[in-house]
Amino acid sequence: MSAAEPVTDSSFQEEVLESELPVLVDFWAPWCGPCRMVTPVVDEISVQYEGKIKVVKVNTDENPNVASQYGIRSIPTLMIFKAGQRVDMVVGAVPKTTLTKTLEKHLDG
Repeated sequence: MSAAEPVTDSSFQEEVLESELPVLVDFWAPWCGPCRMVTPVVDEISVQYEGKIKVVKVNTDENPNVASQYGIRSIPTLMIFKAGQRVDMVVGAVPKTTLTKTLEKHLDG
């Protein structure tokens, strides 16, 4: 089972912006209760969409540059990147159905 990979300020460019697949980025922090509620959903999505999307996590405490670059004000924030561009975002602990509907809009075929 593959879970979301951690991405840092230094690896964000390569792992997210240069990814061939669309990327779901989970901006989170260890102290954030709602973030812990979203984690299993994000991990399920990474398994369900394996090979179609890449799923990564950014700890906003340890990686403030990426978080401020994308104006993250509240967490969890889930962003979808495609071809190096942010194409969508979902803020807060949302049900899996909400997240999958948002993702499906950006998947080819």
